[in-house]
Amino acid sequence: MQSEFIRNITRRHFFSQGKNLLGTAAMASLMGDVVFRDSAHAGSSVPGESHGATGAVPIHFPARAKQVIYLHMVGGPSQLDLYDYKPVMNEWFDKDLPETVRMGQRLTTMTSGQARFPIAPSKYKFEQAGECGMWVSELLPNMRKMVDDVAFIRSMHTEAINHEPAISYIQTGNQVTGRPCLGAWASYGLGSLNHNLPTFVVMVARSSNTEQVQAISARLWSSGYLSGEHAATQFRTAGDPILFINNPPGVTQQVRRNTLDGLKALNELNYQAVGDPETHTRIQQYELAFRMQASVPELTDLSTESDATFQLYGDQAKVPGTFANTALLARRMVERGVRFVQIYHNNWDTHANVAGRLPDQCRDVDQPCYGLIQDLKQRGMLDDTLVIWGGEFGRTIYSQGGLSHDNYGRDHHPRCFTMWMAGGGAKGGTIYGATDDFSYNIVENPVHIRDFHATVMKLLGYDHERFTYKYQGLDSRLTGVLPCRIVEELIA
Repeated sequence: MQSEFIRNITRRHFFSQGKNLLGTAAMASLMGDVVFRDSAHAGSSVPGESHGATGAVPIHFPARAKQVIYLHMVGGPSQLDLYDYKPVMNEWFDKDLPETVRMGQRLTTMTSGQARFPIAPSKYKFEQAGECGMWVSELLPNMRKMVDDVAFIRSMHTEAINHEPAISYIQTGNQVTGRPCLGAWASYGLGSLNHNLPTFVVMVARSSNTEQVQAISARLWSSGYLSGEHAATQFRTAGDPILFINNPPGVTQQVRRNTLDGLKALNELNYQAVGDPETHTRIQQYELAFRMQASVPELTDLSTESDATFQLYGDQAKVPGTFANTALLARRMVERGVRFVQIYHNNWDTHANVAGRLPDQCRDVDQPCYGLIQDLKQRGMLDDTLVIWGGEFGRTIYSQGGLSHDNYGRDHHPRCFTMWMAGGGAKGGTIYGATDDFSYNIVENPVHIRDFHATVMKLLGYDHERFTYKYQGLDSRLTGVLPCRIVEELIA
């Protein structure tokens, strides 16, 4: 059977497997040991040298961030009710959105059929905070205390208007699923900082309010066309943090070790016969899983955390699956060398009942975000840990459905929304970009998703135009082929 399989390998597959062999041999004969010079600099943090584990892609700039914690608010937080203060809208209550503002822009099918688009000013009070003077909603009292640690982008924009393509776009740089996500690119480039935990971890936090939860799945944290080892490992919020992390009853650790040794031998035979690199990935993942049986229980045991730490994150940090709990786990992960941690928090899709849902959402995340930033700062980890907060798009100034002074709904709005970054080289106290009086169009310093990704890549030490992966004959990259720029004003 094996010999028949080898005979049936296509000509294209044969050349794809050996395409670099002769060229590499010729280059080595001409250049001697020069071709291997970079491997001697593993672990360096200067341009042209490797930034992480063996096999990591050499960085192009001095890296400001070594690790990332990305907090994604699934559904699209309302910039109007949180960060983009528009007091003049109080005078426009229940008046129609002017066509001179909308300018025929695309609407979702959830509101395109409305007879009118009545203005819904935010019902929440705002205050200026910090030396930077950032306006912040009363729903985020803890955020007000740390605005000078944060770089705010009030001019994010995207072409995607519905959740599936929009979340894919902000995570992978493309509205079509199947591309590597930002975490996978970081794993591919920077490599691992630890031996016993994954390089890239995802957690899906449980919201206290579940009125309208969006469907998300592993397609958002896949490795796409990169090697499978760069996909995220998902930690569960209930039961064992990872499925099958514990041995079944009657299976000893030695039996598990013998089983893996047998599987490794079989996989090595398969690799020698076929040469598929995914076979080696499978071997590595089995070995990592074995080591995680010891490292994961220690990671998720919060009994060693101090009362002061729990006071920072809030009482919910003791409750598995809450956003506060996952935020604390994220700190423990980067402390132990996990390169990229992504937390998804659902139910920000406030088409209705903003008054009932948004306060719950903010209570879930406000203190934990503050606690995470302060915790990292106290431990001397914030300087090289980049924390990102944001959703896939914003919300409309006009109300979806019924409107009153006390309650309203907001539809999807891709034309402008707010995100923030802290630590990892982000310039604290920055307020970048501005929108019109309706928070409908950007009037100053627009930041596209591609610009945002290029800036994050710069903080990680990479030139987004040169940080590529050969796929189907193309030098593929996170930022794609359309023009984009690094937003230097966001970098300290």
